[in-house]
Amino acid sequence: MISKKIILTGSFGVGKTSLFNKFIYNKFDDKYLTTIGVKVNKKSIEIEGEEVSLLLWDIAGEVSQDKIPNSYFLGSSGIIYIFDLTRPSTYKNISSDIEYLNGMANDAIVKVVGNKCDLLTPEKIEEVKAILTTPWDIITSAKTGENVEDLFLSLGKAFLE
Repeated sequence: MISKKIILTGSFGVGKTSLFNKFIYNKFDDKYLTTIGVKVNKKSIEIEGEEVSLLLWDIAGEVSQDKIPNSYFLGSSGIIYIFDLTRPSTYKNISSDIEYLNGMANDAIVKVVGNKCDLLTPEKIEEVKAILTTPWDIITSAKTGENVEDLFLSLGKAFLE
C-alpha cells in the first residue's frame, strides 16, 4: 500500500469541505460552515489492484494563497485547487495561485477543479471555460456527487504512474 498526502485548497466558499465530506462520508450539507485551520482525514481507494491511502487535508479558504502556512504543504504529493464555477472572483487568480502552489510543493501533482457544476447549464460551463486562461482538469458537484470519485481516482492513478 502506498500513502499520499493531498491538500484541498482554493478561495473560501468554493466547496472544499463539501468535496472532502462527499468523498470521505458520501454526505452533503447545504449549510456553509467555514473551515478554521485544517481538517484531516483519510480514505483508502483501490486502483488497478493496488491500495492507495489518501491523507486529505482540507485547509481554510484564502483568497490569497500566501496566507496558508507553508508547513501545510510539507510532504504533500497532490494538491486539489478548487474554484466555484458560479463565482468569477474565485477563478480570477487561478494562474498565479497555481504558480504559487507549484513553488510550495514542486513535486506535487496539481488538479484544478471547477466545483458546483450542478448550478450551471452546460452552455454556462462552456462560457466559463472560454474565459479562463488556465485549463481545469475536471468539473464536479459535491451536492450531486458528479465526478467526485473520478477526481480522487484520477489523482490516485497519477500517483501510481
